[in-house]
Amino acid sequence: MPLNEKLKERNTGLCELCNAENATHDYTVSPKDDDSTDHQVALCDTCLAAADSKEAGFHWRCLEGSIWSPEPAVQALSYRILYNYRDEDWASNLISSVDWEENIVQWAMAAHEVPDVHTDVFGNKLENGDTVVLTQQLNVKGTSFSASKGTVVKKIKLVHDNAGQIEGKINDQVIVILTKYLKKSL
Repeated sequence: MPLNEKLKERNTGLCELCNAENATHDYTVSPKDDDSTDHQVALCDTCLAAADSKEAGFHWRCLEGSIWSPEPAVQALSYRILYNYRDEDWASNLISSVDWEENIVQWAMAAHEVPDVHTDVFGNKLENGDTVVLTQQLNVKGTSFSASKGTVVKKIKLVHDNAGQIEGKINDQVIVILTKYLKKSL
């Protein structure tokens, strides 16, 4: 696919990372997945190949210029690549030389995020709406009852920021339950 004309014009046909070779590829910076030029970077063959290589450290010293790009996609990709080499002094110094906007850092780091996977005591994957069974008796804090072993909890909801917890209804009360005390009902 030929390079998008708007993307080509943005950096006068040069690679937006190295600024040394002609850009030949539209590269969409994940997790964005559309064809908007706001989410793309024009790359040359060398930078595209280096993006997937673990031994391309020396090549990426060219990012010293691209980190100052006014384009958020270029900044995010530059940060992401530098982050992969953060243990090396040159990359660490480049990262710390810029006052990165939080949204750029979040976009860049999205590639390194591992989605939360909720699992029961046996490692079975839990999903919203599943039915689970308690594997031991639980004292329910803030209430006067305890949930006995074998209690069935239907239509659970996963706690977004904590893979070790779900929400479920027991005795008409929604409570948080640790996944290590649950068995998925198959």
